[in-house]
Amino acid sequence: MGWEAWLVVVMIVVVLVALASNRVGADIVLVGAVTMLVVVDVVSGADILSTRDAIAGMANEGMLTVAIMYVVVRGLQETGAVGWIGQKVLGRPKTLLGALLRMMLPVTSMSAFLNNTPIVAMFIPVIGDWCKRQGMSPSKLMMPLSYAAILGGTCTLIGTSTNLVVAGLWANQFADRPAIALFEIAKIGLPAAIVGILYLVFAARFMIPDRKPVLDMGKDPRAYTLEMEVEAGSGLVGKTIEQAGLRHLPGLYLAEIERGEQLLAAVGPDEKLMAEDRLVFVGVVDSIVELQKIRGLRPATNQVVKLDAPRPQRCLIEAVVSNTSPLVGRSVREGRFRTVYNAVVIAVARNGERITNRKIGDIVLRAGDTLLLEAHKSFQEQQRNSRDFFLVSAVENSTRPRHEKAVLAAGIMAGMILLATFGGRFGIGMIHAAALAAGLMLFTRCCTGAQARSSVDWQVLVVIASGFALGKALEITGAADVIASQVIAIARGNPWVTLAVVYVTTTLFTELITNNAAATLVFPIAMSTAAKLGVDPMPFAITIMMAASACFATPIGYQTNLMVMSPGGYKFSDYLRVGVPMNTLMAIVSITLIPMIWPLVPR
Repeated sequence: MGWEAWLVVVMIVVVLVALASNRVGADIVLVGAVTMLVVVDVVSGADILSTRDAIAGMANEGMLTVAIMYVVVRGLQETGAVGWIGQKVLGRPKTLLGALLRMMLPVTSMSAFLNNTPIVAMFIPVIGDWCKRQGMSPSKLMMPLSYAAILGGTCTLIGTSTNLVVAGLWANQFADRPAIALFEIAKIGLPAAIVGILYLVFAARFMIPDRKPVLDMGKDPRAYTLEMEVEAGSGLVGKTIEQAGLRHLPGLYLAEIERGEQLLAAVGPDEKLMAEDRLVFVGVVDSIVELQKIRGLRPATNQVVKLDAPRPQRCLIEAVVSNTSPLVGRSVREGRFRTVYNAVVIAVARNGERITNRKIGDIVLRAGDTLLLEAHKSFQEQQRNSRDFFLVSAVENSTRPRHEKAVLAAGIMAGMILLATFGGRFGIGMIHAAALAAGLMLFTRCCTGAQARSSVDWQVLVVIASGFALGKALEITGAADVIASQVIAIARGNPWVTLAVVYVTTTLFTELITNNAAATLVFPIAMSTAAKLGVDPMPFAITIMMAASACFATPIGYQTNLMVMSPGGYKFSDYLRVGVPMNTLMAIVSITLIPMIWPLVPR
């Protein structure tokens, strides 16, 4: 190798060490490495990584699909469709094992026929919301989510783009042989998926860290009193408290139900809800935000519908009443709160004290009371310097879902999946289906332009694009070709050992660059090696497919691993702890079964 290739190898080693240290953000590390290679290319005149190649990743179809999917998922979130999907798929399992199985089995099945990226993008907020309701750390489920999607992708030819890349390379090189069938890889992919799911059940309990508890009651002394009303004709009517998911809410409990003139003070789990029941809850603000997202519940005060602001432009705001406020000593109704402030009080907290008034409007306010308001997002800016309040702060992600558009958003998502699945014969790919779905989400107002822009996680996109650039540098300098050839030569003519070396080499490359690039680099070398050994090349093609998807040990090896890194609160070392054993298991299963299913016999 020339000095250019050695420079790229050293730079990648530095990147891996920096990522493993967790001291610098992944985007900064990768962009810094790419910048350094481009600068050396310009100064020295050597062919290492041109500016065009460095930024080409930003136009990569896979990366753009990820960016577009953020908009589609935001539409699902804003309409409450995410919660509906979570309820139908995840339900209310009482154990971690139950949650894992109810999440991994459908994800694995869907990933066998659909692109992994949109599936993971759709399930990240579903699992996040579900974990909040169950009081469980999302770290226990986010990594298994990504891994389950990867496992499902190995079960069919269309499960992942890598399989299609290898199938295309096979068709080009062996035009006289049958093409690789849709379910050919399932012969090894299905056993590998079963073994992988069993391992993840064990790893989630003993190896995946339990990070950042979703809700800790001890850290928030504010106990709000909140009234909600059951909407007539909603799906909650006729359900019990247990069935409606209103029991065992983290940081929140149902204190009583007001039903006409009747007051139910001790509410049991089997109590059935009726239309226009007024439910009195006591709890912390995070739980109240989640309560607002339950379809069929609305704030009991009729003042909300009179607000002079469209629902998508409203949010929840906390405001502490000052001792100079004209509200002190007056009830919420007497203070004409909505008229004066264009905001509605939906809950009140008083230093941990239980407020016994049934009606929010009857509560007489005191200095120091914390009010939970529904108001236009501009309220915080307008009142931040007001003498009426000590403190004004918006509650994150507190805009109430537009439940009336939930079915529409779910239909758009289903249409996107169908179009991506069957549109290939018309030249329609995943990126076209995703772009159309994102456009419909905006056109139908399932989400606004501002919400769409804020939903994109630019850190993830920058890391993905930078990963493509580093992979390109390995190709340009010849470092990848030299390393792959030398490693495969270690087998010394033994077909089975050669197969094992091909698998390990492809896996290592996949963890360092992209899976498609790794498969493309190793495929011609593996085929020429099979020809020299005089054996059937099919086992080698299948091996490359499996190994290129076995990206579990680093977050940069596969984009879904990177997508769950932030929501799960993971560190680089977490992927090594859980992913290396997973890689080892997949290698053992693949290297053992592939020669048995596709014998290494002379051609």
